[in-house]
Amino acid sequence: MRDTKWMVYSKRADFGAISARFSVSPMLARILINRDIAEDEMDTYLNGSLDAIPSGDLLPDMARSVEILAEKIRARKSIRIIGDYDIDGVCSTYILLQGMRALGANADYDIPDRIADGYGLNLRLVERAAAEGVDTIVTCDNGIAARNEVAAAVEQGLTVIVTDHHEVAHGEDGEELLPPAHAVIDPKREGAQYPFSSICGAVVAWKLIEELYLHFGKPKEDARVLLPFAAIATVGDVMPLRKENRIIVREGLKAIGSCENSGLQKLIARCELNPAALSTYHIGFVIGPCLNAGGRLESAKLGLSMLLEEDETRAEEAAERLKALNDQRKQMTENGIRAASEEIDALPELPKVLVVYLKDCHESVAGIIAGRLKEKYYRPSFVLTDSQEAGFLKGSGRSIEGYHMFHALEEVSPLLSKFGGHPMAAGLTLPETELTSFREQLNRNAELSEAQLIETQWIDIALPFAYANEDLIAELSRMEPFGQGNVRPCFGQRHVEIRSARVLGKNRNVVKLSLRDEAGTVREAIAFTDGDAFLAEMAESKYFAVLYFPELNEYLGRTSLQLVLKAWKFER
Repeated sequence: MRDTKWMVYSKRADFGAISARFSVSPMLARILINRDIAEDEMDTYLNGSLDAIPSGDLLPDMARSVEILAEKIRARKSIRIIGDYDIDGVCSTYILLQGMRALGANADYDIPDRIADGYGLNLRLVERAAAEGVDTIVTCDNGIAARNEVAAAVEQGLTVIVTDHHEVAHGEDGEELLPPAHAVIDPKREGAQYPFSSICGAVVAWKLIEELYLHFGKPKEDARVLLPFAAIATVGDVMPLRKENRIIVREGLKAIGSCENSGLQKLIARCELNPAALSTYHIGFVIGPCLNAGGRLESAKLGLSMLLEEDETRAEEAAERLKALNDQRKQMTENGIRAASEEIDALPELPKVLVVYLKDCHESVAGIIAGRLKEKYYRPSFVLTDSQEAGFLKGSGRSIEGYHMFHALEEVSPLLSKFGGHPMAAGLTLPETELTSFREQLNRNAELSEAQLIETQWIDIALPFAYANEDLIAELSRMEPFGQGNVRPCFGQRHVEIRSARVLGKNRNVVKLSLRDEAGTVREAIAFTDGDAFLAEMAESKYFAVLYFPELNEYLGRTSLQLVLKAWKFER
């Protein structure tokens, strides 16, 4: 395993008082403090409902957007929603399209082709809209960086409303560089009154539909039929599961079981999942990748058409196609990771920022490979490949804590043709002649200390196995859903004896163990790792320190308690 630093939280508070005030155990009180949940936020964290989340009218230009769209809807003007080709763009487009059509809008959609068009709004989409008599363009999950494209649309007489959630670029004088649209909704705009800026594009879209419903005299609660898609996008776009995002995902996952969307239910069934018991893991690693696979390898319109399809047979065919594309994507990803790792491992020294050029890599999987490299080496990682445009490279990056990827690209922007993104992820295009300069300047600018380049594994409590029981599991469930920004509680124990171990799985990547801690408590455990490498290490020592969490394992109708090992260090 990659070297990591283990640290036990030592935050102080009156855990007894918190326990009494919120009817939780002192242990859960400690974990909430470890998560930086302030006492005045704990009730919302534990018990918050959809009624507690901020109103969409706090978003910048929301009132203006509702006014414009209401007028267009009543006049039956042609409205085109232009999303993006990833899961957030697909869900955003679906939410706006279904919400506006429910109000009688004359609305359709367009989504760029990843290879032919690139990210977001582009001149080809603008020209197509103008040629087809479109009156109004509404972007979602894109548009904030499309200043030239929005200007071209406005010059051709189109009304343009931008809804986005990405970072806003700034000029040399520090001023925001907003697109010249008729309205720009983005929680990251300067001076925005919206209290939580880390929402995805689909949540912005959902808020817009809520406000439109209110304007037309419909209860905004009617828009909750679209909540599952805001939740799916929040998880799929790796938004922090804090504040309202956590509530949206928690309630959205509950609503998926009763969601009447045929395409979504067919995809869930095709992936052999229970719609009434979906977790963030199922969305992030099963459903989400399938929805993304269309945009990566074929067209994002495949995923969107599946969600819009009312015929069950055609919906099932689309779900099967998405599943097959995702299986293909997995193999392409593994090939790319293998090639990138060989290149990195051949370097005389591991740089602070990894920039890998994979000539034969499909550009749609560059971001996934970058993410896997980041996890493997714990370095900000960029993966670049040949663009469709001769002489240019396209790529994606994934970051680590302490390295703001969007700002890093701003610092080298003279080298780039196009870029955009978040603190933790970004996309870019640059002339291939600038590849060496790009790599060198990123590393020269990177102010990352050696300590920042070693991942810290935070341990909530050093917990003997006896306390890892069903009561603890039930109480920890109040913290769900887990994910980015709301990680699952982690417990640690030293000098654990391995009583037995056996390797399972066709790829020998699962290890089933029987463990005993120093107090003599025995627990069954499971580790997901290279089984043969684990056994080789175990041959030198049967004692190790472990980081773990407890869970209930259901198999063949039998429920048992087991520990899931997150990390371990053998004792020599």
